Amino acid sequence: MQIGFNLPNSGPLSAVGVMTEIATQGEAMGFDYLTMTDHVVLPDTKVPGYPYSESGEFYEDAPTERHEQLIGMAYVAAKTSRIRLVAAVLVVPHRPAVLTAKMLATLDVLSGGRLVVGIGAGWLKTEFDAVVTTPFAERGAVTDEYIDACRVLWTERSPRFTGRYTNFDGIVLEPKPIQRPHPPIWVGGEGPAALRRTARVGNCWYPIGSNNKHLLDTLPRLKTGIARLRKATADAGRDPASVGVAYRVKRYGAAVPPLASDGERRLFSGSEADLIADLRALRDIGVTAIDIDFGRPDGAAVIAEMRRFRVAVIEKI
Repeated sequence: MQIGFNLPNSGPLSAVGVMTEIATQGEAMGFDYLTMTDHVVLPDTKVPGYPYSESGEFYEDAPTERHEQLIGMAYVAAKTSRIRLVAAVLVVPHRPAVLTAKMLATLDVLSGGRLVVGIGAGWLKTEFDAVVTTPFAERGAVTDEYIDACRVLWTERSPRFTGRYTNFDGIVLEPKPIQRPHPPIWVGGEGPAALRRTARVGNCWYPIGSNNKHLLDTLPRLKTGIARLRKATADAGRDPASVGVAYRVKRYGAAVPPLASDGERRLFSGSEADLIADLRALRDIGVTAIDIDFGRPDGAAVIAEMRRFRVAVIEKI
């Protein structure tokens, strides 16, 4: 099971020196991957309706102060050499399909084949209205079509594509990504559409447990979600064993209320022994990667907590 961490690209922790130090120290500690999130603009409001917290507020301070995801990942790629770089997740409709394919191919080449393309359809209508040219209500269909177009551009010498939202013929996209047939696709989201998308094109399902509409915050709920994924994958004509599961941990320990609404203990609540048990349990039910947000007020505290957590928890699983 791979273990990663979230690299903040917003607020005080996104200061270039701080962000660089967290990334390079995480690599030196032996973490397998780092993640970066994707927002272009946010509403100038304290509570924009964030779906992954009970209050609807973003967890981080100053979320509107934010680096663009792919440029940030390219910068981090240049400062590291081994750690894998996970878009967590790329809001696919934010960027036209051909531009997306080119930027991601370039990032995979320049990083030496370390890119993982986490994808999502997005959730914030205010941002869509400012950034995206396709309708917010059609974002799922746009995401599916754009990813299909990217896969054509990444794998075919003479790519052609005819769709509702993008069309191309007689073009060349080179160089192709280093990874073959293309960088791994991790599909974010917790609902039925995300499961269908994963089953159709994903190398990995990539949920967050705390989505208030589709909670996966206890072991029984996550087991049920994985069972639905396996069925959807088989129904799509693919081997269920070929699709991994990556799980995002936004908060852990005392920051997580222990009792969930289904009466079960919330995953990653409680003591270090509880956290170790959770990591083992998730590994045993088929989770192939877990990444953790080590949210702290400053870079030194983040790095210290990453080091402490690695020794106290990760090395004991």
